[in-house]
Amino acid sequence: MVMWALRVSHSAVVDAWRERERALRRRGHRVDVVSAAVWSEGGRAVTLTPRPDETVVAARTFGSHPALFLYDPRPLWTALGRPVDVVDIHEEPFALATAEVLLIRWLRRQPAPYLVYSAQNIDKRHPLPFRWIERAVLRHASGVNVCNAAAGRIAQRKGFPGVARTLDLGTDLAAFAPRAYAVTPGEAPVVGFAGRLDAAKGADVLLHAAALEPGVQVRVAGDGPERRALQELAGALGISDRVEFVGALAPEELPDFYRSLDVLAVPSLTTSSWVEQFGRVAIEAMACGIPVVVSDSGALPEVVADAALVVPEGDATELAKALSAVVHDADVAARLREAGLSRAAATSWDLIALEHEAMYRSATKQWVTEIDCDARPLEVVVVAYGQPDLLAEALAPLRGLSVTVVDNSSSASVRAVTDRFAARYVDPGHNGGFGAGVNEALRHVDPRADVLLVNPDAVVHPDDVERLRSALLAEPDLASVGPSQVDANGRPSRVEWPFPSPVATWVEAVGLGRLRRNRYVIGSVLLLRREAIDHVGPFDDERFFLYAEETDWAHRAVRLGWRHALVPTARATHVGAATSTDAAAREGHFHAAQEVYLRKHFGSLGWQVGRAGQVVGSAVRGVVLPGPRGEVARSRLRLYLRGPARSETRPDDSRPAPVTVAATTLAGTVAGTTEGAAS
Repeated sequence: MVMWALRVSHSAVVDAWRERERALRRRGHRVDVVSAAVWSEGGRAVTLTPRPDETVVAARTFGSHPALFLYDPRPLWTALGRPVDVVDIHEEPFALATAEVLLIRWLRRQPAPYLVYSAQNIDKRHPLPFRWIERAVLRHASGVNVCNAAAGRIAQRKGFPGVARTLDLGTDLAAFAPRAYAVTPGEAPVVGFAGRLDAAKGADVLLHAAALEPGVQVRVAGDGPERRALQELAGALGISDRVEFVGALAPEELPDFYRSLDVLAVPSLTTSSWVEQFGRVAIEAMACGIPVVVSDSGALPEVVADAALVVPEGDATELAKALSAVVHDADVAARLREAGLSRAAATSWDLIALEHEAMYRSATKQWVTEIDCDARPLEVVVVAYGQPDLLAEALAPLRGLSVTVVDNSSSASVRAVTDRFAARYVDPGHNGGFGAGVNEALRHVDPRADVLLVNPDAVVHPDDVERLRSALLAEPDLASVGPSQVDANGRPSRVEWPFPSPVATWVEAVGLGRLRRNRYVIGSVLLLRREAIDHVGPFDDERFFLYAEETDWAHRAVRLGWRHALVPTARATHVGAATSTDAAAREGHFHAAQEVYLRKHFGSLGWQVGRAGQVVGSAVRGVVLPGPRGEVARSRLRLYLRGPARSETRPDDSRPAPVTVAATTLAGTVAGTTEGAAS
């Protein structure tokens, strides 16, 4: 399925860095680009020069800092008025340019989902209004791609509801390629440096290392505020005759520069405001067949993996030793050269384009072909705690499917039942709750598979599983589906519930909860789509112990453009709370999860609004309801006055308490009803 993407990126001014878009066009997609007309890259001004077959528009920019500039809005206004499928903003979430693009998108009523990029691997608290911009951008983005794992974790912590994709910065392997050359006998080996000449790039560390290794020449490409100081340092160290400053190079000159070296050094340093975010020069040199030595600053070790030597940042002695090993040991150089070529191959623009295409499809829910259920693997996950008899009933109809049982009770009897039904047994070694159990299972199952969650006190038959699968895959934007349910006596149980919210707390408190629209399906039997798992991520917040894990997951999925549905033609039996013997503990876990959920998605203020609704509703019910129902309301009032999360008692990891770890929900929370709490 062909897609139409609009990509906004000031760095697309560099011709080589638009190869991603060319690769996407080769795959049949349309990609329009708005970029800076002129931008400084590598210490030199680069002017945008589109190729004849490119739909690239130059926009004048106001300001030169990547986070503080604005585009001329007219090209953006025109581009965002087109019927594109996705808007890909290659700017930081906190940048003024990002806010500008999204403001124009809103004014143009552009419905296409948007993606953003981040390389920010220092967890900074930005000043206002940048902090507000960043949070709003991340909370409503349909995707975030990052060039290092730390940036992804930060984006998720700051509000992105899904999993950030870590993608390499691409490399043009046609331009950056090895070239055989003859080595002149007696010629001194050359250590190279390429980058902006500022303090954070560590060129001074390289000069100190060169002073300790008299047999090498140093060739420095780049320009910047530290150039004169570095030249003076070379003189002070007595190595001026061995150091050549070649100045800033055009992108097309870099391959020949790398090929003139015996080894490239990337001695970056961490500062209070910056840490190495990727290190593109390391990969480019590897692609040219040049061994690389890097410092352990920021993302460098992650980026080079085992294809380079890594030394402590700022340590000139260790850097000198590593450089010496490369230039004097042919085996070390050959190993690094081979590993480097392999690592660089993984960053080809064709592969990077495939990753972007997958990200676009997740955002738009436009999949390549019709989906065949029989061709997709299915994994069943059961998180159990004791009660082997009930577990046996749950596993019996699932015989023949790929089933994983996560045993939070570390019980021999649970293992025996699992073995009897030829299921995979996983013992996490502690009772971390339902969400932690599901996450443990996801580490063991087929990473391509859809995942069916089944409570150990629920029974679903293969025909109903197939009905769920057919329904899930028939709609491209369905993240999860669940069957209709009956209890042990055949009475229908409520399966769909509206999401909790501070306002909903008050709606429930006045008895109007039934008027709220259903939005998600509870997790006692729940089929999750693999594409949604990859997009939304696992049950990532293990602060939820016994309830609301799937509510949180479902809410994050909705924010990323997914839906959830009940499949009435599929049916399951759910005993509900059958493996729990402590109603008070269930109640405590349930309302603690309510607090965690509201704090997470609505902040402290949202929680206090919701808490007030619970207090008012419980107080009124405690007065007007007779007998046990009134006592339950008064007990809940006391709980909310103390604070549910503060009052929650969880089982000690070494001695888990006898409560089930069942997939349940925050459904039916605040109105003084416990309906759903024991499901």
